[in-house]
Amino acid sequence: MKYFQEEIERMPREQMRKLQLERLKHTVEDVYQRVPFYKNKLDEAGVKPSDIQTLEDLRKLPFTTKEDFRDNYPFGMFARPMKEIVRIHASSGTTGKPKVVGYTRNDMNTWSDLIARLVYMVGGSDEDIAQVAFGYGLFTGGFGLHQGLEKVGATVVPMSSGNTEKQIMLMRDFGTTLLIATPTYALHIADVLEEMNVPKEEIKLKIGMFGGEGHTEEMRKILESRLGIISTENYGLSEVMGPGVAGECIYQNGQHIAEDCFIIEIIDPETGEPVEEGKPGEVVITTIKKEGIPVLRYRTHDISYLISEPCECGRTSRKLAKMQGRTDDMLIIKGVNVFPSQVESVLLGINHIGPYYQLIVSKKGYTDQLEVQVELTDDSLLDSFSKLEALEKEIQHKLHVVLGLVAKVKLVEPKTIERTTGKAKHVIDNR
Repeated sequence: MKYFQEEIERMPREQMRKLQLERLKHTVEDVYQRVPFYKNKLDEAGVKPSDIQTLEDLRKLPFTTKEDFRDNYPFGMFARPMKEIVRIHASSGTTGKPKVVGYTRNDMNTWSDLIARLVYMVGGSDEDIAQVAFGYGLFTGGFGLHQGLEKVGATVVPMSSGNTEKQIMLMRDFGTTLLIATPTYALHIADVLEEMNVPKEEIKLKIGMFGGEGHTEEMRKILESRLGIISTENYGLSEVMGPGVAGECIYQNGQHIAEDCFIIEIIDPETGEPVEEGKPGEVVITTIKKEGIPVLRYRTHDISYLISEPCECGRTSRKLAKMQGRTDDMLIIKGVNVFPSQVESVLLGINHIGPYYQLIVSKKGYTDQLEVQVELTDDSLLDSFSKLEALEKEIQHKLHVVLGLVAKVKLVEPKTIERTTGKAKHVIDNR
């Protein structure tokens, strides 16, 4: 089934801006009347809904943070009574109360539309058998992708995450062509495929739709080579919808933003002021077609930049560049800003080491210390001290060039760094 909403996806820019302004005005009025949290916040900022007359007036509105969701747990952010809420999702809540979100029936229709657009954008259709290896439950990824895949007519295998040997059995037996997973788990599937000696020709995968965490271009090349797929990335977060906010098309040169449903700003995370277009900063999202929980200027902590150049696919939306990290993942080591993605880009370009790594941060006296632990792909190197030492020095040098600081490098045996079916934990901060 063709799922291309041309009137939206190829809408002229000025027409899109007019639609965004109309929906923004409605959203601000809606939250002011229906959500006490937002009424108080807008009153404190001295802003009335009638003050929003242009898209630039968005900057007058206060930011929303993850702490606001937790402070209003469970339903204080909802703009509709519970009888109109047909679905509840929530973040993992690993640090305190989870961030709870709700969806009306219209929200569910919007969400499945957005995912269906993403599926078609990467070449998916009713000819595909799609295996969802995201966790189901309160996490938005599993159900979010599931409903959009069904909308384009794909055959959905709701496998969920884990049980990797069974995942592979089903891929072989069902002829799975489209894989939904985190890039980290897709990499683990590739490892297990090799361990099981499954010939590549017995796996019919063509497309990977990866999300839940960012991955570098180097990681993309590894996934494409090892799984024989086109690897695409999509973006979203529970607080504003779930997956479907943006996603790549087959040209893989930025994630098309669903601008009829979201307004995205890029700000300086320190000052809160907008940055020059094309410059990286923190992604801030305002929903403009959400009923259950409309959200104003949500600070995501994700770091990216906007791309306005036309895309070969013909879609007219602006795009989000590949995520460069998160402000809350950024490490400050000896005064230097370090992102795990920078380390990953270096490591994946070096022979004899695998794509699994961890950054261990500690403090010696008053000085921060960074140790990069990375797996060898061949444990026979452990028998040669001189080869190990040379490889460690090579890695250390390349990291120094990119990071601007000296990190200790520790090479570890293959398969000793923990595998995960979800988001990888790359940083252990012991300070």
